Amino acid sequence: MITYITINTDELSLVDFNEVMETSKDTVRLSVNGLQTVLKWEGDEPAFVSTLSSYEGSYTHEEILVIMATPEWTELIEEE
Repeated sequence: MITYITINTDELSLVDFNEVMETSKDTVRLSVNGLQTVLKWEGDEPAFVSTLSSYEGSYTHEEILVIMATPEWTELIEEE
């Protein structure tokens, strides 16, 4: 099962990218305001997660899809 969390981007330096599915701080998905990101992994929780002070979750795929659909994560584009 894949597990998801959200964290503040100022903690990306604490992430061990060998333990998550994202490959670097340059490949993470950012919130609309750029202050948060989402991380995902399969299996056991990576050890570095316990060093993070800002993380929220853990979430399932279905739960993270609901979060990603909110205005904080998806910028609405107005059609003309």
